[in-house]
Amino acid sequence: MPESIAQYLKEDMSCESLLDCIHGSKELDKKIYFRLVDVEKALSVDEIAEQVDRERSTAYRSVQRLLENKFLEQKQVNQENGGYHHVYKAKDPEEVADRTQRKLNDWYAQMGGLIHEFRQKYSRDE
Repeated sequence: MPESIAQYLKEDMSCESLLDCIHGSKELDKKIYFRLVDVEKALSVDEIAEQVDRERSTAYRSVQRLLENKFLEQKQVNQENGGYHHVYKAKDPEEVADRTQRKLNDWYAQMGGLIHEFRQKYSRDE
């Protein structure tokens, strides 16, 4: 992953690269999210792990990152024996795109403030 905006601008980026750049998503996070978008139904962590051919614990960590970034919805399924488990469904890509746009706008505003501060601090008054 590039460490500067200049490096990102030199890369051949895809629309999926936004998830890396703006949200810090990992490859597995993207794979799981897009798989859940494709299946259009809620899956358990075990089912997700099977879909992406990973260990359950690895899939679980990725699901937790996706929940934290609000890419997934979590639903509790109660079992007849009194237990429960969770299933996960991808949030609408439009919602993810809107949240990504808001994060980018927030970042842009913050960078604008820092540029203003830089000018005030280091401009030479002539």
